[in-house]
Amino acid sequence: MASGMWDLGEQYFSEARSVAREANLEDYPPVTIMYAAAARLALHDADLPRARLELTRAQRLRPALTYALPHLAVQARLVLARCHLALGDAAAARILLREIDEVLVRRPGLGAFVRNAEDLRAELSRIRGSHAAGASALTAAELRLLPLLSTHLSFPEIAGELFLSPHTIKSQSRSIYRKLGTSSRSQAVSRARELALLDK
Repeated sequence: MASGMWDLGEQYFSEARSVAREANLEDYPPVTIMYAAAARLALHDADLPRARLELTRAQRLRPALTYALPHLAVQARLVLARCHLALGDAAAARILLREIDEVLVRRPGLGAFVRNAEDLRAELSRIRGSHAAGASALTAAELRLLPLLSTHLSFPEIAGELFLSPHTIKSQSRSIYRKLGTSSRSQAVSRARELALLDK
């Protein structure tokens, strides 16, 4: 795709999706890159609904794609950030750049990906306008918390599950509510289900 060979990219993506489906790997963090590539292909085809669907699939898996697989973690986030920029969502791209930086602090020797991250940073620094964050700008920490909001667990119990303070959980929850345009836990869970960020 980077070389403009979109037909070949579509062919490789179809093969990758078939392999992931047959091996029941569609919900494993390493396939985040597959969904990122699918979103990029959809944008190339001007299929915005499909692009948003693929971005949502990637968003659900992204929190578990960490510095343990640094090349994949950074590459997937770079592709996702470019997709969000193509959709005019600079806030989501900034969140992804922050996550890239967190990986690069732990794994600085990632060659071309370091340069790609700097290019993205330079591009984002030139973008003016709204920094308003929506659902696409949920951080990895917020995405990890989101499924627990749909349980019966209280904030202190969730804090214990995630080894965080109750204050941190409350703060992250408020941020989720704001980004989802809601004002309560139940509304946030309902909205997340509507957006396919949570299973129904």
